[in-house]
Amino acid sequence: MDGEGTPAEIVSDRGLEVVSDDGALTAAVEKAMDENPDVVEKVRGGKLKAVGALIGPVMKETKGQADAGKVRAIVLERLGIEG
Repeated sequence: MDGEGTPAEIVSDRGLEVVSDDGALTAAVEKAMDENPDVVEKVRGGKLKAVGALIGPVMKETKGQADAGKVRAIVLERLGIEG
């Protein structure tokens, strides 16, 4: 790693930043929810473990760089569920 720059520069150059921008995450969450209405209904019905089936597509949309905890919180917030 010698000579590649600072840790922050390496993270940036390699595209390793965690996506935590609310706007970008909310858009990805809404897309995942639109594409998986059956999962949305399961979560609304109390099956909170089904949230993972929505987090997966968001992670794919953000190339694995989304903050999964934040994605889960946004999903629950959008559905009006206390997490």
